[in-house]
Amino acid sequence: MDALVGLLDGVRAHGAFVLRMALDPPWSLRIQDEAPLTLICVTDGTAVLSPDHGAAVHLHAGDVALARGTENYVLADSAATPPQVVIHPGQRCTTLSGEDLTFAMALGVRTWGNSATGSTRAVVGAYEGHSAVSARLLDALPDVAVLRAADWNSGLPQSLADEAVHDGPGQEAFLDRLLDLLLLDFVRTWFSRPGCGPPWWAAESDPLVGPALRLMYNSPAHPWTVANLAGAVGSSRASFARRFAALVGESPIAFLTSWRLALAADLLESSDVTVGAVARHVGYSTPFALSTAFKRAHGLSPAAFRARRR
Repeated sequence: MDALVGLLDGVRAHGAFVLRMALDPPWSLRIQDEAPLTLICVTDGTAVLSPDHGAAVHLHAGDVALARGTENYVLADSAATPPQVVIHPGQRCTTLSGEDLTFAMALGVRTWGNSATGSTRAVVGAYEGHSAVSARLLDALPDVAVLRAADWNSGLPQSLADEAVHDGPGQEAFLDRLLDLLLLDFVRTWFSRPGCGPPWWAAESDPLVGPALRLMYNSPAHPWTVANLAGAVGSSRASFARRFAALVGESPIAFLTSWRLALAADLLESSDVTVGAVARHVGYSTPFALSTAFKRAHGLSPAAFRARRR
């Protein structure tokens, strides 16, 4: 496992969906669906994404925007066009007064809009799962990130657009995989830009720290110490500890603890396994040990956290 796999595991917890939009002006959609991640791939025409707080972003054919779901926004043909449609959680579509539009604007297989041959066409892919595991990566992204067509050489947006209108056995799974690949490629490309990646992302490429991070990701239940992590990557304890802190911004044990507790939070929320089983899975010897660390980080015991989230 690595950071990107952790991101996918988290945001995919409650599934994903892909929809093709075809629209003629004037059109304006107020997006308040609370999805943690939404990819907007403009394939034809133009659009304007206007966050509730922040500058409007103009999108052209080939551009892809990643909205992190931290605030609502309007997607429209022009920043001056007032909203006509509201997208609610669960992708429920209504007028401003609440009249349902889900079927009124359906244009065929996974296609939605006001014109079958809309001058603006886009594919939207949204992930609706919230996860502690993915939070570290999501928090390193801006509210809205945009990759212009010239910024990367990816055929995935057009492939997703082409496949979205097809139907048949296995098509949903195929689209899910395409959406996952697009998300991974987007995040990897974004973080490779100067000044865009968090310290721990760059540290994954380090010959000593990178393997140590992967050991923690893949085997959280192992009784890791600074000494045995250093030994596993062929370094002295002191040298490894200094290098890790310099590149990641925190000590190896602090990073391991936050990773374990994020895994524990997701297990508590998504499964019915006992607190003891969760503790063993993430590397705590007893439920009490997990509870102490979990309460220190979250302000709640594992049992109270599980009860609050359900």
